[in-house]
Amino acid sequence: MMDFTRIHEIVLHQAQTRPDALAMIDIDNREVTWAAYEALIMEAEALLQGQGVAAGERVLIIAENCISVPVLLMAASRLGAWGVPVNARMSAPEIARITAHARPRVILFTSGISQEATDHAEAQGAQPIVAEFGALHLLATGITDPEEGAEDVAVLLYTTGTTGDPKGVMLTHENLMFAAKASVSLRGLTPMDRVYGALPLTHVFGVASMLMASAWAGCTVQLAKRFTPAGLYEALRSGVTVLPAVPQMHALLMAYAADQNIIKLESKTLRYVSSGAAPLDPSWKRRAEAFYGIALQNAYGMTETTAGVSGSRNAIGDPDISVGPPLPGVEIRLDFNMGKNAEVGEVLTKGPHIMKGYFRNLKATRAAMTEDGFLHTGDLGKIDEQGRLTIVGRAKELIICGGFNVYPPEVEAALNNHPAVVQSAVIGHTVAGNEQVLAFVQIRSTVSPEDLRAFVAASLTGYKRPSQIHIVEQLPAAATGKILKHLLVKQFADLIFVT
Repeated sequence: MMDFTRIHEIVLHQAQTRPDALAMIDIDNREVTWAAYEALIMEAEALLQGQGVAAGERVLIIAENCISVPVLLMAASRLGAWGVPVNARMSAPEIARITAHARPRVILFTSGISQEATDHAEAQGAQPIVAEFGALHLLATGITDPEEGAEDVAVLLYTTGTTGDPKGVMLTHENLMFAAKASVSLRGLTPMDRVYGALPLTHVFGVASMLMASAWAGCTVQLAKRFTPAGLYEALRSGVTVLPAVPQMHALLMAYAADQNIIKLESKTLRYVSSGAAPLDPSWKRRAEAFYGIALQNAYGMTETTAGVSGSRNAIGDPDISVGPPLPGVEIRLDFNMGKNAEVGEVLTKGPHIMKGYFRNLKATRAAMTEDGFLHTGDLGKIDEQGRLTIVGRAKELIICGGFNVYPPEVEAALNNHPAVVQSAVIGHTVAGNEQVLAFVQIRSTVSPEDLRAFVAASLTGYKRPSQIHIVEQLPAAATGKILKHLLVKQFADLIFVT
């Protein structure tokens, strides 16, 4: 259908063929056509060009969701530069580390819609500017440091890390267009769709599976600055047809609805709902499908795979809880050396979705890849006789309790099945040559740790049952809603005891 080499050409095509169709609804409900979108991109290109931005240089965007972000990403593409979107809610030290590593020519802050972006901008001495695509702050760094021979890179995304040096994932124009086409096919996107855009545009899911897929299909993205259950509920009842989300978004939405005695969404337009790569307990899946009234599709990917590796295409009520077969053009295999048994192994994947590499980190790039071009995902999975992949957990999060393997997602699924639980997080805690299973649980109604312990006993064998269950008000989470497990011990250190 379309033969492009750079991501901005997709928007240009839509502007030339469907200029008056709706491309985006901004966070203030401003409607932007494809022709207007292209005009904003050209304005941003002129701004960047005026700052001397050249091919191979980085344009750092400290942002929350708004139309300025996709406009700047596409403008960078027009110049052969790389967009580097970073969430404004990150701390100043985190942003400083990314900035030092990315060495951007300019930094832009979406200060017109984000107090956090404003704070970062003012702390760095950036100057305010007003453009048609938004009120921002701009800082010219004075750095001229183009990456030679990397004209094919479109965006540089920094992964959610624990500590230490940031790791920048180089995604090419080809990566993003492959992901866009795969997502359009998986969801059956058409120009008539309206996609809800609460996933951060500073994350691969938001960039590839939401922004790029919608551009390829020519449908509308309805942007939300941040995810809120109330905002999502209203959008789903007001014309949204496609909801790409992560499990925590579904959990919080259903808890919000339950608090208002709403048991079913009753949307007249919603036709497709997806969840991120997390094991789905069958009963929880049934509950979610009853709420939405349509099938809940599960998918799997990561930043290094431009979001997409596999996805399900199930009918409502299908008991399958896998993340589906690999996407067309994608290969997967298992490395059983890490899985520690004959069924579960580390997921390896190969294809046009694999990153170019880690920015200026050849050692890490080589460590991530096999000699025959497969990427080590670090995720543990199993493949059934129909070729469907099921993710059982992260290899580094595997808990060895009494010599037995405990996969945290299985324990979390059991806890999340309790009607009082919104979401949970399970980790291992080393004690005297063994590991304890610790659970941190966010609830919507009164329940005790003892009640939860008794509840999961019916579905978990003894060594999988948490030795400690802590009820907490809120779990630490990234902008996507993904729970940041590496922060649990630090944040709740006063709750943990040795047994």
